[in-house]
Amino acid sequence: MSDYEPLVREETNQRIAVYPGTFDPITMGHIDIIKRALTLFDRVIVAIAVNPAKQPLFSLAERKQMIRDSFTDVNDRIEVDEVSGLLVDYAYRRGARAIVRGLRAVSDFDYEFQLALMNRRIEREVETVFLMTGFRWIYISSSIIKDAARHGGDVGGLVPDHVCDRLRERFMVEG
Repeated sequence: MSDYEPLVREETNQRIAVYPGTFDPITMGHIDIIKRALTLFDRVIVAIAVNPAKQPLFSLAERKQMIRDSFTDVNDRIEVDEVSGLLVDYAYRRGARAIVRGLRAVSDFDYEFQLALMNRRIEREVETVFLMTGFRWIYISSSIIKDAARHGGDVGGLVPDHVCDRLRERFMVEG
């Protein structure tokens, strides 16, 4: 546990996981990981990382809504929240047993492994669970999606339809 302030843990009988990311925007790869995490956990908190140094394409409110709109069938098992500071402290406070991380390639593993070890050192009650991205989504990321959409590329099928519409709207206005 961090020593800068005492953390109070939410007590629950549910198996809760936190799935962090910027989700700018949410992709089918993210959705795949979240749905598979729901087979392992009772509830998944999709935690949008807030980084003041980054300028996201979509506002925090827009990203929250796009995520919620992607899971209308399981909204009772998914919570969308924001997180800044140490993710492992947030997970601990929320009563989560795990942080879920998606891996696309070996290059992802090196970085994620280092984070998992540091998180484990900080808080032993929160595990890191790695899920391999589904093969059909292995090459996509939010950055690649935004770049393709910015240049008029068709990203249909790589993001939910409502996200595809938002990307078209955004780049028509800015482009």
